[in-house]
This record gives sequence, structure tokens and C-alpha cells, in this order.
Amino acid sequence: MGHDDGPGGRVLAGPAGAAADVLAELPGADLTTVQLEVARRRAARLSGPDVLRRHRDDRFVAPSPLPFAALRRVEDALLGAASAFDLVTLAPLVPLGTHSAVAGLAQHRVVPTGRGTEVAADPTTGLAFEAAVRRTGPAPVRLATVQRVVRAQHFDRPGRYAHFSMFGAVTAGRDTGNLEFERQHAAEHVRLIVAGCRALGASAVELAVTVLDPRFEGLLDTVDVPARPFPERQGGRGGYYEGLCFTVYASFGGELAEVGDGGFTPWTRKLLGNAKERLMTSGVGVDRLATLIAP
Repeated sequence: MGHDDGPGGRVLAGPAGAAADVLAELPGADLTTVQLEVARRRAARLSGPDVLRRHRDDRFVAPSPLPFAALRRVEDALLGAASAFDLVTLAPLVPLGTHSAVAGLAQHRVVPTGRGTEVAADPTTGLAFEAAVRRTGPAPVRLATVQRVVRAQHFDRPGRYAHFSMFGAVTAGRDTGNLEFERQHAAEHVRLIVAGCRALGASAVELAVTVLDPRFEGLLDTVDVPARPFPERQGGRGGYYEGLCFTVYASFGGELAEVGDGGFTPWTRKLLGNAKERLMTSGVGVDRLATLIAP
């Protein structure tokens, strides 16, 4: 939602617009002080029943309707398939601007805090930061995690919640020429996701591949998974992915359903200021898979 959409346009057309301009120009520490004081005053007006009512009604704080055991089963299968990756426990917060400045996502899709941070909306961005920190030599850095994330936009489709768990994996390294890095690690990420789906009982797994750069044509031909071209995909365009991206579909006795995706991003190149840096990322919806395998 932009400033001109919905209540944003109405609120910012009045005195709140001028106030927002003033607040946006405050130094970080001063803005944090103001935000914390506003939160303190608003919280002081609430009673126990008020907070309980919010717990019942607010989609951001309600517990997941999915069984814990089903989510844990999916997590274990995906993490078990990531034996070549170092497992990381990420913080639930990332620096303010992570998703917009690094990943190119709209800022209104994430939940900001009052301390110069925002709630994690995608584990691969947090992994990219950590991979950039660890990129000290020629060897690639492979990291994976499962993280509960929050996204502010509203989904009406079944199995889409305000907060959900995602498996994420990244491989960061240096360009070795002739797309060797890209060929090796794209295949590795695809095989990881496929192995996780098959460990959960998938009867079929397929890829939809979007080539964003003609040099990447045929990059995944060596992967033993049925694949089809997906040139019309829009989610991979506009700066999020580069070179090539893919969507993974799996069937657990019914129709094929989208369960994850992956592709190359420029994030570590941006973070490290080095044009030779390369980053392969992939993610799988844990809740999505749990919904599909639930009896």
C-alpha cells in the first residue's frame, strides 16, 4: 500500500503528512526514542482484556492453525537434505531497509519495529548478510536455515498466513568463469529441494524455469527433474532475480502444487561492492508443504 492508497492517502493528506516528514528526518536514535515513547503511551491505555482481544483477532499474532508435528516433519526433511550446508539460526529481525534496499521488495510488505529494524520476511536475505560476512576466501559459503517470517500483505488463498515458516538456502562465492559457479550451485539447490520433497513422499516433482539472461539457457539440463520453460513468470523479473530462476512444483497424490523457488540474486555483490561475487538462493514454504502432506 503506497501513500496514495487506502487510508494512507487520507491520513498523510492532513497534519500527519507534515509530521511524517519531520519524523523521517530525525536521526535514528531520536526517532527510536519517539517511537518507543508513543508505544509506551498507547500500551499504558490497554487492559488485559484489550490485549487478549487483539490476540484473538489479529492475524499477525494468532498461532498457526497447522499441527506442530506436520511442520516439524517438513523442517526435518528439508534440513536433512541440506547436509552440504552449514545450518544457521537467524535472528527474527533484520536491519531496517533489508528487504527494500537489498532485495528490492516494497517496504509496505514488511513489518517495521521501533528500533531501526524490521521483522524478517524471507530467510534468504538474512542468510545473504551472514554469507557476506563469511566470504573471506575462495571457497563458496553454503548456509541454510528454517525461519518463521512475517509478511504484511494479505493473502486470500488457502494455506497463506501472515506468519509462516520458510526453509532457505544460499550459496555465496566468486565468479569462476564460463558460468561454472552458476551451473554447479543451481543444480545443487534444485536437487536439495527435490530430495526434501521426495523424503516427504512426493509422487512427482517438476520445475518451471525462467531464463532472464540468454547465457543461462540450458543451465539446468543436467538435473534429472522434469522441467518446462516458464518465460511468462513475472515474480522473477524486476530486479529480484537475475540470470535464471525456477519454481518447484510437487504432487503428494493430487495435482502439482507450487512449493518453492530459487534463483540468482545480486545481493552479496551489492553488500560487498564486488562485481565478481555470486549468490544462489532458494526457498521452500514449510507451511505450504505441511498443508499438502497433512492427512
